[in-house]
Amino acid sequence: MKRLTTAVLAGAVLAGPVAADLVIPDLSYRTGPYAAGGIPFSDGYQDYFTLLNERDGGIGGVPVRVIECETGYNTEKGVECYEATKGEGALVYQPLSTGITYQLIPKAAADGIPIHTMGYGRTSAANGEVFRNVFNYPANYWDAASVAVNHLLDENGGSLDGQTIALVYHNSAYGKEPIRTLEELSAKHGFTLNTIAVDHPGQEQKSQWLQIRRERPDYVLMWGWGVMNQVAIQEAANIRFPMENFIGNWWAGAEHDVTPAGAAANGYKSLNMNAVEDMPIFEEIQSTVIDAGMNAGDGSNLGSVLYTRGMYAAMLAAEAIAKAQEIHGEADITPAMMRDGMEALEITEARMAELGMPGIGPEFTVSCSDHGGSGMGLVQQWNAEEGNWVVLTDYIAPDEEVIAPLIEADSMAFAEENGITPGCE
Repeated sequence: MKRLTTAVLAGAVLAGPVAADLVIPDLSYRTGPYAAGGIPFSDGYQDYFTLLNERDGGIGGVPVRVIECETGYNTEKGVECYEATKGEGALVYQPLSTGITYQLIPKAAADGIPIHTMGYGRTSAANGEVFRNVFNYPANYWDAASVAVNHLLDENGGSLDGQTIALVYHNSAYGKEPIRTLEELSAKHGFTLNTIAVDHPGQEQKSQWLQIRRERPDYVLMWGWGVMNQVAIQEAANIRFPMENFIGNWWAGAEHDVTPAGAAANGYKSLNMNAVEDMPIFEEIQSTVIDAGMNAGDGSNLGSVLYTRGMYAAMLAAEAIAKAQEIHGEADITPAMMRDGMEALEITEARMAELGMPGIGPEFTVSCSDHGGSGMGLVQQWNAEEGNWVVLTDYIAPDEEVIAPLIEADSMAFAEENGITPGCE
């Protein structure tokens, strides 16, 4: 799985697609301030496909060819990577960036290539009747905001009336995604919402945390990524904000986010969309991929939060490919067939166990009207002494009474602006 620059990839496109393989681009970022998150995700994503190739001969007898293209978490470079790889027969894109996702939605729709934005991107893309080629299962950002609030409701006997929640967010499309939902939840549950922006890349946050020290919110939620998370946790420790009242979203809850602060990070919480315990699949990847020297990275990230999530994303893509092959009776599927497989996807507990990753996420099904999955997330807490995450809750469901109308309104506005007639083909 050779890494290619956009210039080399452009040459490959001109040479024409290679037949009889399943092409999966990996829009990765192994450089820059967000590399700490991008590297383990990409490693897990690629290593799972390598396992399938080595163990099973691919999917349905067709090998998977992963094309990695470095974006640096830069939107312009992400679009360049898309343009350079789509002609290879790309089946699905996983941009791992909300900014890149927003730019690719109209392009991929025009090209008929599906996008999977796993727990990120444009939340209202959960409405498959409008966003036919975009899928954000198993959950989205508005789900995450609601799951966090539901956890706090559980912690406070069902009431947040009179309390204050501060949102520290990456000042980008990504970080702004949960604000609308939190405003609605604030009105419903009687808490005060304060929003505090942190500019890219987030290395300087002293003024934001001095504001938090002055205002003394009861809780802080964080929509961060990359170095921003590490800095925020250290700054929270510096002002002695109680870590058990500091909750990041599922992109602010990996090992590298907390370890730089050492013991001071103890008690910090985050959401997670995937389980963090050991699984049989890791032994297979170790023996078949890493020990054979075929791993995408250095092998050190196996089993970490974001490696596991990348592996989970690859599993969901592989299961959609298998479903598409089944539906169409074709092993070497097209992007249009892949879209059909994604829309017919069903992930059960039995299937996850069969794949060697029992309970990696909640069960969910996808349909034309629902591209968003279950919307569930769990809460985990960092144990600095043991150096691991401890799961505190079962998977928590979001408040659909709040989220569903928001998705409907936003997706219908998008449809009107773009001349889309909602519906299923």
